[in-house]
Amino acid sequence: MDNNELQPVAVPEAHWPAPPPPSKPATGIFSGRFGLRAGWGILLFIVIFAVGNVALTVPYRMAQGKSAFPKKRPAAQTATTAPAPAPASSQNINVKQTLPGEGLGTLAVLFAGWVMSKIEGRRFRVFGVGKNRLRDFLPGAFWGLAMLSLLVGVLRATHVLVFDERVLTGGSILAFGAKWMITFALVGVLEESLTRGYLQYTLTRGLYGMGEKIYPKNPRAVAFWSAAVIMSCVFGAGHLGNTGESAAGITMVFLAGMVFSYALWWTGSLWWAIGFHMAWDWAQSFLYGVPDSGGLSGGRLFNTHPTGNPLLSGGATGPEGSVFVLPTMLLVILVVRLTTKPGPQPELEPLTVVRGLPPENDVVIA
Repeated sequence: MDNNELQPVAVPEAHWPAPPPPSKPATGIFSGRFGLRAGWGILLFIVIFAVGNVALTVPYRMAQGKSAFPKKRPAAQTATTAPAPAPASSQNINVKQTLPGEGLGTLAVLFAGWVMSKIEGRRFRVFGVGKNRLRDFLPGAFWGLAMLSLLVGVLRATHVLVFDERVLTGGSILAFGAKWMITFALVGVLEESLTRGYLQYTLTRGLYGMGEKIYPKNPRAVAFWSAAVIMSCVFGAGHLGNTGESAAGITMVFLAGMVFSYALWWTGSLWWAIGFHMAWDWAQSFLYGVPDSGGLSGGRLFNTHPTGNPLLSGGATGPEGSVFVLPTMLLVILVVRLTTKPGPQPELEPLTVVRGLPPENDVVIA
């Protein structure tokens, strides 16, 4: 036999057999085109997050010698014994109390997202916490500090914000600055993961069918932004219980939610918004000593007070309640667009389907 006959015959790529089409998940009460139906996923996520938060918080409180569940006084007793409004130099947010709660909440929300990724057969990164952490986080933190500083500068220049005195000196500045930085880093991860992580992603795939009917050329855009409006409303509602919060402040929180959603849409990641969120809150609560959504922190660098029209100064809400926030948020959108790189949107299909599809690492929805 001639040795040439043993050589393999090259087959042109065009004639290679096509891979079998990926199997589609069965549809029914629990499963749809993108795996577990969105409603069931959202319900499971909320239950897991709530149970996980309680499971972490109760042992911590008991270890601190506190009751497992804080008790609230009856409404009548509260009304008769409530103290007078606190002066501008007081505090209602303590870093020692805030830091553990934010840390436990962050663990609970990340755990809930991880469990859902296993249940649904998805990569954990599709919930916005995957690659490009430092590439997106550090610029977000820079711009969060820059934009809040710009807003405070405008309030001071228009004489509606007055700096009274510096409160901290020496090593206390570094100590409290670091503690508040860690606290607000956890706040950023917790709030962004809770409102624009799993829930935003799951609502997007749940509303995809509606998007196909409204705008077949880009149904994902319709689904994403519909979900963003819903989650930004939830984000705003979460601040309704804050002491000193106002209608203008809640509106700003909603607008901030939409801006953070745009950062997620453009970069495909939560990390820019997490960095911005952290630095914005840190600059308010510690660096400039102004109220943050109505909350005034202890261990702040300065004492300040608002003057004049609350619509301009923000009043007891702080700078977030000022009308100057609107142009600031519009400027942030431009910053995201011009200074960040567009990233790929995560796949909506579970891994059982994705593994049978061509790679889409370069697909960007802009």
